[in-house]
Amino acid sequence: MRRVRYESTGGPLFVEEVPVPVPGPGELLVRCAAVGVTLPVVRKVTEAAEPVPLGGEIAGEVVAAGEGATRFRPGDRVTGLCFGHGYAEYALLHQAMASPVPDGADAVTAVALVRSGLVAWGALEAARPAPGESVLVTAAASGVGHLAVQLARARGAGLVRGAVSGPGRTKTEFVRSLGADDCVRYGDESWGDPVDCVLDAVGGDLLTPALAALAPHGRLVAYSSGGGTVQAYDLLVGAKSVIGFQMALIARGRPELYERWRQELWRLFAEGALKPVVHGEFALEDAAAAHEVITSRANLGKVVLRP
Repeated sequence: MRRVRYESTGGPLFVEEVPVPVPGPGELLVRCAAVGVTLPVVRKVTEAAEPVPLGGEIAGEVVAAGEGATRFRPGDRVTGLCFGHGYAEYALLHQAMASPVPDGADAVTAVALVRSGLVAWGALEAARPAPGESVLVTAAASGVGHLAVQLARARGAGLVRGAVSGPGRTKTEFVRSLGADDCVRYGDESWGDPVDCVLDAVGGDLLTPALAALAPHGRLVAYSSGGGTVQAYDLLVGAKSVIGFQMALIARGRPELYERWRQELWRLFAEGALKPVVHGEFALEDAAAAHEVITSRANLGKVVLRP
């Protein structure tokens, strides 16, 4: 089978031929039909101390199951988070991280909706917006952000504002088309009237203006891998809160909650209230080009590989 690998930090991505892996206890062997490209995985290539498997979101058909993997059978369509080699024609997916793909949805839709949608949903849950409160989403044109904008609207936010990088109108128009009331750019002098909640997927230096965008008693949910520092005084003066959120903790420690959120995502999708957008589909041989789209912050929605 073909899979994508690299040999040194920051090194080029290349496709190699390797044997099809054998599922171990609790694992499913999945024939991948779509693979999601995410910023955390892109950062591993350039920042990890040594090469790591390119894992992440996959969707496809179960072709074999390891010992004790009884939740799914060969022929079932699944999606989930792969911690090993996921940029491949076949990948190993632990059954605890797998979810069924319903009839009427293809693999690309599943990879664009489920994992990114769960992160967006979980960030909103952590922010606890009351009906009518205002929500600002950073990286609002990203794979997670564009779903967070739609979910905030679907869950009754009184105002939804996006924040995006880069000049021009393309991203701001895209975010407004998702249902946002308005959209600002990171470099703008003002991000508009203060909001009750900020969902931040960027971190780093953007934490300062994101925190400043909060109204008194506002909540900022940080779910990015970008790090950053918050000054305690900035929290004290407005009685503001910063909350960390990580999807992996929910998936591993609260499987019943993970499943309930997943079902809500599919329900909203079936009702037409949640529409994942795919920026582009790339072959495995073009994985480097897919990474460049993410690195340059050019994507409008999800970037997907098609093995």
